[in-house]
Amino acid sequence: MSLEGRSLLATRAARGVADGLVAASFATLVRSRGMDERTLGVLVTATLLGSASVLLAVARWPEVLNPYRVLTLCGGLMVATGIAFAATGRLAVLIPLAVVGPLNPTGGDVSAFLPSEQALLADHTDPSRRSAVFARYALAGSLGATVGGLSTGAVGIIGRRIGFASTNGTALGPLVYAVIGALVTIVYVRMRSTVPTTLRKPATRLVEARTTVRQLALLFSLDAAGGGFVGTALTAAWLARRFDFALGQIGLVLGLASAASALSALAAPKLSRRFGLVETMVFTHLPANMLCIAAGVAPNARIAVVLLITRALLSQLDVPARQTFVMSIVPEQERAAAAAFTNVPRSLAAATTPSIAGWMLHRSAFGWPLVAAGTLKIIYDLLLLMRFRRLSTRI
Repeated sequence: MSLEGRSLLATRAARGVADGLVAASFATLVRSRGMDERTLGVLVTATLLGSASVLLAVARWPEVLNPYRVLTLCGGLMVATGIAFAATGRLAVLIPLAVVGPLNPTGGDVSAFLPSEQALLADHTDPSRRSAVFARYALAGSLGATVGGLSTGAVGIIGRRIGFASTNGTALGPLVYAVIGALVTIVYVRMRSTVPTTLRKPATRLVEARTTVRQLALLFSLDAAGGGFVGTALTAAWLARRFDFALGQIGLVLGLASAASALSALAAPKLSRRFGLVETMVFTHLPANMLCIAAGVAPNARIAVVLLITRALLSQLDVPARQTFVMSIVPEQERAAAAAFTNVPRSLAAATTPSIAGWMLHRSAFGWPLVAAGTLKIIYDLLLLMRFRRLSTRI
């Protein structure tokens, strides 16, 4: 793998740490400042709407917002947003910042970082190894999120000891997020400076692959709408409300779930080569969504945790296959636009459901958000298989 490819894997891992830490502690931070689950849902929705807006701009103007420029800009916004969330608890400030910045309390990467890194990674990878490289990319993010989730309790303790007692120590998390943002920005700037302008491949808007990408985007939006019900911050809030889990327990459960996702990513390339990209996406996703529903109706904490972690073993196996599939069916010069365009509806759809999930949690401790998530995702799996299974066999 090229130096640029290794750098992208490193930045994905670092961002995973930042996202995992913030996602696991975000619900506790919000509650410590006197806000309830409804406000949590509004803030999560604001972050997703902001990500969708940036992704839409990338898809609309890929010639201007090239991947190198987008990554550098988002890195700077990551620093500013982390500092701001650590410094203030006023909604009038937090909601606009949530819209503008790439803060991601959902646990999944829906920011403009993702399509930009994907496009560059595809450009610098041989097609025969693309599925394996994207699996390593997903693995890097999952392992990073695992480290971030598992460190939540320790960061909270350190935060209280150094003066963040008013927020249970959780305000230190956004500061760590800002520091990581500064580090990845430095990497992006160095990457941009080492690639001569004459060697950078010009990005164009969607032309040849427009119809196919639009169909995929609609299907992916259904999947993302389901995922919006069970973002990491909302799952953390459900565990706290349903089973009275403390911050350290939540971090442990979410960290173990991330570890399970990370380990499962290693199997994705072999499954894709054996069964096909779409088949891998669907037949690993379906049982994961059934387990999500089962966790929502689990009678006790032990069963719920086992079901959540088992679900995590399967729920992310489709990610490398999905990324490889999109990059494989579009012309090289349209990759950045395709990656952004397929993520815009995902972000918008994911933004519609956290507020509903927050309302559900405010009204009842029952796992209605998990039931809704699993149901929508099962519908997505079946529709994807019906529409794109034949195309999968030709890749």
